[in-house]
Order: sequence, then structure tokens, then C-alpha cells
Amino acid sequence: MSLIYVLNGTEMYTIASVGVSIFPTNGQDKETLIKNAETAMYHAKEQGRNCFQFYNPSINADTLTKLSLESRLRRAIERDELLLHYQPQIDLKTGQIVGVEALLRWQNGDNGLISPKQFISLAEDTGLIVPIGEWVLSNACKQNAFWQEEGYPAIRMSVNVSMNQFKQKSFTKTVNDILDQTGLNPTFLELEFTENIIMHNTDFTASVLKDLKSLGILFAIDDFGTGYSSLNYLKLLPLDRLKIDQSFVRDLTIDPNDKAICQAIINMSHSLNLKVIAEGVENAKQLEYIRLFECDEAQGFLLGRPLPAEDFRKLLTMNSDRAQADFPEYRHKKSS
Repeated sequence: MSLIYVLNGTEMYTIASVGVSIFPTNGQDKETLIKNAETAMYHAKEQGRNCFQFYNPSINADTLTKLSLESRLRRAIERDELLLHYQPQIDLKTGQIVGVEALLRWQNGDNGLISPKQFISLAEDTGLIVPIGEWVLSNACKQNAFWQEEGYPAIRMSVNVSMNQFKQKSFTKTVNDILDQTGLNPTFLELEFTENIIMHNTDFTASVLKDLKSLGILFAIDDFGTGYSSLNYLKLLPLDRLKIDQSFVRDLTIDPNDKAICQAIINMSHSLNLKVIAEGVENAKQLEYIRLFECDEAQGFLLGRPLPAEDFRKLLTMNSDRAQADFPEYRHKKSS
């Protein structure tokens, strides 16, 4: 359902998302029919746009559920319902914690702990991800500065950045202001972007990253290998680290293709002077393979689950102890 127009010699494409309601099944009057057709249209947009969707009562129920969730999410910050959990990132040569990823959680008074899978996409669609993302960045930086003030070994704090956040004209200023307010040294902050964000507007991206890099901030590409296929940005942008997506690590030990992909990413990254971290390491065999490939760091349930700040302090307490090569000392302390 696309149309092509030629305006001043330039081809312009338009697409349509159509909602359909049928009389009398979906309504007895025009107002009800129009309202239900509009509901179906929004559902068509959620399915990827450029399609049509017939109205049915289940769509209406889904819409009401989302509206209710959105209403609660809008009040989550003021009600102090958001919290951060922290997952360690381990140096594969020393077994020490060298970084931590801040992961958002939502503890709602009525519904308990709500999975990020249920509300992150909603936050993106409604624009709420901008204030929520700012809250995450501020609290993650504040926590890292606090740990350092307490005398724990300095580690980097990794924070995910969404497309909507990154596109804000004030993004660079926001990051700079948060660093000033929290007192965190910029060299201990790492911002994680997906490939899709990086490639959305490379000129704009390069400009923003250049400004932030001048502060000393680190950059990582999250879920590497699952987004755009162009690798040109690897040599054009001031990146520091690639994170191998867990979908490649999951079947690393049984799928020769995943094994080849992981090894290729690591070799390519090292040739470009980039560090590599493997995500989703959940068993000893996966760990053995990525260490064999000379991956720099690892993150996953085997090495540490996401923990509240107070529990994560226990890991920091032992971080000054040098772990053995296969980490038995680290795992023993972690479980104690």
C-alpha cells in the first residue's frame, strides 16, 4: 500500500496503515465505527505499518491494557518506583570486575516487579524513554561515584542509550550536566548504543560522539551483529568496545556458524584496536570458547546476575582479590 510521487525530480514514498470496522458487527453508529476503525489503525501501525487491520474486541482490550500501563509508567519516577540492578563485566585474563552494566527495573506498587520487556517499548513509543533514560543515567553515575568515594576499585559504568534519547538536541548537555552534578570522572562512564542508532544519521552521530569523546566518555556498540550490516562506522566513529550479542554466544558450543561469527568479530575488533565483551555467558563451556578466542571480557549469569546496589557491593569488596584463570575463587565467593 505504498504510493510514489515525484516532486521537483525527487521520488517521494508514502505508506498507509489502515483500520477497518464493519457495520453492524463493530458498531451500530458512525461514531462507534470510526472509533473502532481508529483503534484498528493504531494496531496496524504496531504491526509494522503499511498494512491493514480489522477491528476485534481483543484489540480494544490490548489498547486499554497499554493505556493503563502507560498511565502507571508516567507516575513511576515521581513515585520512586524505578530502580537499577547492576551486572558485572569480567576481565577474562584476571577474573576481576572491570565494568558494570546498569539495568532498569520497575517495582510497581500494584503489580510488583514489571519486566523491562513489558514497558521499555511502551516508553519508546510514548516518548517517556527520554526522562526515564535521563533518570537511569543520573542514578548510575551517582552510584558509581558513591562506590568510588567509599574506596572501592574504580570501574566503568555502562548505560544503554535509546534512539529517542540520542536524537535530543540537548543530549550532550544532559550527559555533561549529569557528570558535573554527580562528580563522576567521565572516563568511568560508558554509553552503549545499538547499531541501528549509530547508522540512523551517521553525520549527526559522529558529531555527537566527537563532542562526548572530548569529555573522555567511552562508547560501546551493544548487540553487535544484529543490526545494520555496514561496518564502515567502525573506522569512522570513536568507539571503544563491541559487545557480541548473546544470540551468537548462546549456541556457540554447538553451532559452527556462531562459533565462526564470534571468532571473526573478536579478530576484526582487535585489528581495529577495539575491546570485545561477550554477552549472555551462562555456562563454563561458553566461557572456555570465548577465552580460547581471546575475547577481552564477558558478562552473563555464569559470572554474575544483575543485583541491587547493596548486593553488588559484596562483589566490589572482593574485586581487589586477583582471581585464578578459570575463576573458581571468584565463583566461590560469589555464591557465599
